Amino acid sequence: MVKLIIGVKGSGKTKSLISMVNEAVETSKGNVVCLEKGIKLRYDVNYRCRLINVDEYYVFGSRQLFGFIAGILASNSDVSDVYVDAALRICDNNKDNFERFVNDLDELSDRYHVNVVMTSSIPVEEITDGLKKFI
Repeated sequence: MVKLIIGVKGSGKTKSLISMVNEAVETSKGNVVCLEKGIKLRYDVNYRCRLINVDEYYVFGSRQLFGFIAGILASNSDVSDVYVDAALRICDNNKDNFERFVNDLDELSDRYHVNVVMTSSIPVEEITDGLKKFI
């Protein structure tokens, strides 16, 4: 299952994500992974969460992000939750590719029973019909 947290910059998306990550670390029976662009979350996310800066792994674009997440799931069957901050930005702000990515990731997450939550700086009034079901 994929869930999107959307809104304009400064609307509290990342703060909500941090809260969800830390709650998942306390309640999940599996491993929690959080992907970010840069290193702004390192002091806010519980140390038991696997926090990954995607820039260190040269993840730029929607296909690379999908492959990176698929690789994480392939290498660790105990992952129960994946959080991605600034997902649209990691996907080069390409909304068409982002929508395809979200739909593909939804299929993958359903197959492996993983919860995926992502933040994206998209104004609510600009959300596409294809992404509305993930809000």
